[in-house]
Amino acid sequence: MKNRHGRAAVLGALALLLLAAGVGWAVPNAPMPGVIDGVDGPAFTLAARTGYISTPDGNSVFVWGLAEGASPVQYPGPTLIVNQGDAVTVDLSNELSVPVSLVFPGQVVTASEQGAPTQAGALTLEAAPGGTVRYAFTADQPGTYLYHSGTNPDLQVEMGLVGAIIVRPTGFSLADPSTWTAYGDEASAYDSEYLFLLTEMDPRIHRLVERGRMDQVDTNRHFPGYWFINGRNAPDTMFAPYASWLPNQPYNCMPMMEPGEKMLMRLVSGGRDLHPFHHHGNHARVIARDGRVLDTGVDYGVGAPAVADLSYEVFTIQSVPGQTTDAIFTWTGEKLGWDIYGHAPGDPLEPNEYAPDHGKPFPVLLPEKQDLTFGGFWSGSPFLGSLASLPPGEGGLNPLAGYTFMWHSHTEKEMTNNDIFPGGMMTMLVVVPPGSMVMEAAEALPLEVGVNPIMGGE
Repeated sequence: MKNRHGRAAVLGALALLLLAAGVGWAVPNAPMPGVIDGVDGPAFTLAARTGYISTPDGNSVFVWGLAEGASPVQYPGPTLIVNQGDAVTVDLSNELSVPVSLVFPGQVVTASEQGAPTQAGALTLEAAPGGTVRYAFTADQPGTYLYHSGTNPDLQVEMGLVGAIIVRPTGFSLADPSTWTAYGDEASAYDSEYLFLLTEMDPRIHRLVERGRMDQVDTNRHFPGYWFINGRNAPDTMFAPYASWLPNQPYNCMPMMEPGEKMLMRLVSGGRDLHPFHHHGNHARVIARDGRVLDTGVDYGVGAPAVADLSYEVFTIQSVPGQTTDAIFTWTGEKLGWDIYGHAPGDPLEPNEYAPDHGKPFPVLLPEKQDLTFGGFWSGSPFLGSLASLPPGEGGLNPLAGYTFMWHSHTEKEMTNNDIFPGGMMTMLVVVPPGSMVMEAAEALPLEVGVNPIMGGE
């Protein structure tokens, strides 16, 4: 599929997160470029079982995870993708030593026994060890949703039984970018979308559960040491999806876009703590919460587009436990006061360039190189799409000469891995130049994981 949405979004899986040939294992149910990784419904078969995840400080953490079919157990659980109106079924089999269940906030769910033993729980029907429960609901409303354990959730969500659900609106088609909206209206139209499922972990609880010392677990003394986006801590958030060295953490989070494109941020707060998610570069417009558009419902006339007239702009999204938030982010360099491409006044405009700044010179002289400290993403030039000379061994993480913005939790401790900085709930947005030709290279590659020429790899 050749279109600006597909090319720009695949940069997040290719330029910094390359899908290369011949190494690793194939991506199951791989989506079209620019669409969130997940499992297509409407029928899902999940198993709750034990496993381990890796953290960038060299630790291995015991988890209770969910696996789809014969796939490896994963953290978080598989992202379930369905269409509005689907009759959804989720069969949960229990391979753990304790009862488990799932609840689906925002959905009207019925639960039935598919395989004994099962038992009535406080919130829903539970699968006892060795049992299977079927949960069924109709996906009436499009949007972003959460699912998680309904059995001792203070412990079981902490242990890893949590995931996201995306309900595509009526008329959505992967093959037709003009249909790409979150809620079927103009206000929720987007060019690329990214999932940000935020969770945290207390490694002490996981050690006790691993050693069978359940009687010593006190979830009231919860004290996290790890903070995750889509089941990974930084810098692992920026590695390839389905990286072979992270077999139980397949989802990455490395948003990338071209200037002027609309990015849909699907923010899901899957843990027990509030996480202020801060997105450098620009405000984002919050258009929906908990799978419902922020709209008064006023009828503006036949043919009038929905306007999300209660939407609002923020520079930090307060991610409340259990809440989902949909926001639209875009960036053009508007009102920086200088031409981000280094144009002369008579040069042609780039797509979506902020015209009032066209041809304006960079406002300062950069210091000499011997007076600078170089970050890995520095291209050597202040201009978008321009590479310049760097000292040997410096840079190298930004071959497209994009602009990088850190996206992270604004609770600063959450940018660590067990108190080691940098890490935790952090990633980078990269704004790449218009017309980047990475998509053409990507289309020639099979959807398999391998070498990442920018962030390293196998």
